[in-house]
Amino acid sequence: MSSIALTVPTTRLRITARGRRVVAFLVAFPVAAAIGIAAVGGGSALASGEVGAPAGSFAEITVMNGETLWSIAQELAPGDDPRDVVAEITRLNALSGGSVAAGQRIAIPAEYAPGS
Repeated sequence: MSSIALTVPTTRLRITARGRRVVAFLVAFPVAAAIGIAAVGGGSALASGEVGAPAGSFAEITVMNGETLWSIAQELAPGDDPRDVVAEITRLNALSGGSVAAGQRIAIPAEYAPGS
């Protein structure tokens, strides 16, 4: 028996100009769609429909050095649960993280305003 070697011609993949346009479109379309969706849907966070406090139903205080939301809540409403007061102040000021800095002006519900 004799062995016969077969040679298979190798071909390089060539993409035509039309093929390059198709590939570019397929890559760019999801990116463009994501940007479009983000642009259209991005404003919904601003118009969330969450009811805020009516104008005039809060007072403002300046945070002093060393104060925290917890200490402010205890000072403003010593008879109330500080967790509830902190939650109201956080919601009213749209605070994320629950921390304040010295010199920062924050709104507090009118029911907890000093002198009320």
